[in-house]
Amino acid sequence: MDIETANALTSFTTRYCDAWHEKQETWPQSADLYGVPSPCIISTLDDSVLWQPKAFTGEANVNGVERAMGLVVQPPVHAFYTTQFAGDMAARFADISLTLLQTWSEDDLQRVQENLIGHLVTQKRLKLSPTLFIATLDSELDVISVCNLSGEVIKETIGTRNRDVLAPSLADFLTRLEPLL
Repeated sequence: MDIETANALTSFTTRYCDAWHEKQETWPQSADLYGVPSPCIISTLDDSVLWQPKAFTGEANVNGVERAMGLVVQPPVHAFYTTQFAGDMAARFADISLTLLQTWSEDDLQRVQENLIGHLVTQKRLKLSPTLFIATLDSELDVISVCNLSGEVIKETIGTRNRDVLAPSLADFLTRLEPLL
């Protein structure tokens, strides 16, 4: 596992949970994840769940993506999706507001891998270099991804060659993220 990425993700998650606790006086809360089983859930309310990050259990990799696509996924991406179970977290990178995607449960990891495969299949069909998304933006056409060739974190418009480098590595990107509540 890429320990630098794992540590940066854990550090950001701690900053996020601390900011949430300071503002809301509770653990992070999600209505979107209500009714979806996870080891992260610490309490269920009328229409939302309170969660806290939990150490990932199971096989710590996204090898399903590698097998399906016949490529080697950057080690930081394996670490990103398998360091912890957590809810998605709102964040800011420079002037970009985003939702950092996370794995909610072992079942969710399967769904994430299927979505990554779909993303890569589209890129292959369009003859674009492979990227693996890690965050969504308000625009449904734009995502934050890791370039699987360089390891750089980029903002890309799906299905196009429009790509802007944001950080030289996933660990650097995560370190520079600020929680957004």
